[in-house]
Amino acid sequence: MPSGTRVAAIDCGTNSLRLLVTDIGPDRKNDVVREMRVVRLGQDVDRTGRFAPEALARTLQVTREYAELATMLGAQRVRFCATSAARDAANADELAEGVRTALGVPLEILTGDDEAAASFLGATHDIGSGSALVLDIGGGSTELVTGADGQVGWSTSLDIGSVRLTERFLPSDPPSVPEVAECEAFLDALLAEPVAQAGRVERLIGVAGTVTTVAAHALALPSYDSDAIHGATLTVDDLRSACHDLLSRTVADRRALPFMHPGRADVIGAGALILDRVLDKVDLQDQTVVVSEHDILDGIAWGAVA
Repeated sequence: MPSGTRVAAIDCGTNSLRLLVTDIGPDRKNDVVREMRVVRLGQDVDRTGRFAPEALARTLQVTREYAELATMLGAQRVRFCATSAARDAANADELAEGVRTALGVPLEILTGDDEAAASFLGATHDIGSGSALVLDIGGGSTELVTGADGQVGWSTSLDIGSVRLTERFLPSDPPSVPEVAECEAFLDALLAEPVAQAGRVERLIGVAGTVTTVAAHALALPSYDSDAIHGATLTVDDLRSACHDLLSRTVADRRALPFMHPGRADVIGAGALILDRVLDKVDLQDQTVVVSEHDILDGIAWGAVA
């Protein structure tokens, strides 16, 4: 029998739709299942300001599948939280209607601050105490969050993500030198002030698919291995080298890497470039990064019993 409250948490991002079913008790949780599907809900949202019909259909089909799984596993509480793409889409009500029909719960569209707080909670809960900067690179937005002992001190949410920047700056395969230079200049200008506001960083924790995929590349993993990635400590130089390599490859070359999710191969270059520019600018005490498999999805789950 499950101990605690069985929660089904769903994170609806710009690129992926993820489910966590977990049993939550006082200050601990026991994960039952994690699922991830690349649905690319944010397809063309940066350009059109609306969800494309086919992207919405993909997302709601997986939502219905997750609803069946959550019911089968006996989830007592369900949260469906959407982030950057839903904040930008004028027809987000269509997503809300589909979510309510499938799951019987309202769509929660997280603000940038809410997203940052959930990411910080999920990332830091089992990575130890002390002060940290959490970096969460998503498909549509990137969050920088500082805090200590589970409490957020400062955060910002920036409209830069792997899908958004691929569509806006990096159409070629592989990206051309001028495309990369334009995107890099854009990022450097945008990141300068928030990274300066973050100040001196005692510990940097990187979360979400871009960071974990770059980490898998830096570790030269023969397949995607969550256990090897979660809690891994990597040098800034090794991570930046992996970023540069992924950015320079074709989509086919990236897809052939044994750890690469096929739905991430076309946008990982832009995500890697965001990571590279943050690492170039952040005032990091020991020049290492801790990688966490736990992120906003875990924060959404913890929030279901708060």
